Amino acid sequence: MSQDPTAAAAAHDPDHDDAAPDRGRASLPEVLLLASVFVIAACGLVYELAAGALASYLLGDSVLQFSTIIGAYLFAMGLGSWLSRFIDRQLIAHFLRLELLVGVIGGLMPAALFTAHSLLPPSQVAGFRVLLYGLVLLVGTLVGLEIPLVMRILKRHFRQRYALKELVSQVLTFDYLGALLVAVAFPLLLVPNLGLVRTGLFFGLLNVAVAVWALWIFRAELRTWRSHALTCAVSIALLTAAMIGADRLSTWAEDRFYGEQIVFKESSSYQRIVVTQGAGGTRLFLNGNLQFHSRDEYRYHEALVHPAMAAQGAPRKVLVLGGGDGMAVREILRYPSVQQVTLVELDPHMTQLFSTMPLLRQLNHDALRDPKVRIVNTDAFGWLETTDETFDVIVIDFPDPSNFALGKLYTASFYKLVDQHLNASGFAVVQSTSPLVAPRAYWTVVKTIESVGFTATPYHAHVPSFGEWGYVLAGRRPWSIPRKLPEGLRFLSIDGMPALLNFPPDMARPEGLEVNRLSNQALVHEFEREWGKLH
Repeated sequence: MSQDPTAAAAAHDPDHDDAAPDRGRASLPEVLLLASVFVIAACGLVYELAAGALASYLLGDSVLQFSTIIGAYLFAMGLGSWLSRFIDRQLIAHFLRLELLVGVIGGLMPAALFTAHSLLPPSQVAGFRVLLYGLVLLVGTLVGLEIPLVMRILKRHFRQRYALKELVSQVLTFDYLGALLVAVAFPLLLVPNLGLVRTGLFFGLLNVAVAVWALWIFRAELRTWRSHALTCAVSIALLTAAMIGADRLSTWAEDRFYGEQIVFKESSSYQRIVVTQGAGGTRLFLNGNLQFHSRDEYRYHEALVHPAMAAQGAPRKVLVLGGGDGMAVREILRYPSVQQVTLVELDPHMTQLFSTMPLLRQLNHDALRDPKVRIVNTDAFGWLETTDETFDVIVIDFPDPSNFALGKLYTASFYKLVDQHLNASGFAVVQSTSPLVAPRAYWTVVKTIESVGFTATPYHAHVPSFGEWGYVLAGRRPWSIPRKLPEGLRFLSIDGMPALLNFPPDMARPEGLEVNRLSNQALVHEFEREWGKLH
């Protein structure tokens, strides 16, 4: 019987997809290659997340930065996958070189970006963006080359074990598992414990480790084994040296960025917390954004707290949402009628820091250690949905609505929850960004508060560190200037209050504003447009 020439050719074709797989036990080289897929996926996602986190820290607007970084990175990965078709020979040598390139460039990327941002003047933001996206595209392209090469190496060297569909299934399973592990570990374990720079370097070393075991597995097939071994050793030495010097580099870069001595720095699961001290006083930064300066924070916090507290009359139960630094709580505790203050702050690192660090305890007068104060570390939106408590005054001191996660705390849905927990005679107050720099954003907050049935009273105060700053009082009854304020205030006075209610033409209410809802996040878009003009 004559043999079908096509079938005969397929039987001898090493890349033929329909060859019957051998179900024997997997060899050690095969297991290590499949494990490398897991490591490659983990490393690739870390570089992507690190670039997005760095961009949000250094450039602000986390939603925009993460969206554009992820989009550029995925495009580059697709480009790398397409380019893999042009690699026909010496697959193992190319794979080994690729792992070294990814490990060194990707591992050093956070350190390089921190350094560049510290060296470039503020006017060169465009130059930093070019470097940022250039590195993202380069690393993404290299990462996109990895998986196709691994699949081809597995198919060529272990063709008896895999049909094509099984090979694709196996490789992609390990790929997605690696990505899942890192997606969970990055915010919860890696960044809080290692920081961004060390996290990048650690995973760079893992990429180099993949190259090392590829060098060992296929040592008999590499023509220039010694040169590859030397390159691996140099890569390990470079990344290890950078790991050892990571703290010095981070300190130097942040000292240049903040311009003052850093007395505390920490990356929590939610944000980068930095406290600096200089001749002018103490400053707190969250994700690179100034939150207060000790020389004038009393202006901000007195204006935030006392118009609502004094007008209520005799508040007993007070709720503070945000404000984990305890400064607003300090002002609330000036009132003898207060029996309980509930502080809901998402980040436990903030309340822990301002409860234990002597310098910061001095600023908030040990407010967070007062027996009247109850601290709840959770999401304010979710907490309001589950509690049935009501309060005489609610002080809302969230960061500005620079992204959708924060924007939800300024929506009509959120203010409806606030209304449910505010006593009939009570007042709520919301810090609401600058009506001078961002008038549309500020008045959008006012309109949103009004949309749920509150009577809104907008007012503003001058805080030198921030300029003109806006607040909105909300209640079911009209607000009027109180007759008395606590003793010892440094900024606010009864006689000075009418000036806070006066909005000159450059801060007047504009037309055509939308209510900020979960479905449109109109406030975030207004905020981005207006504050973006400053950069």
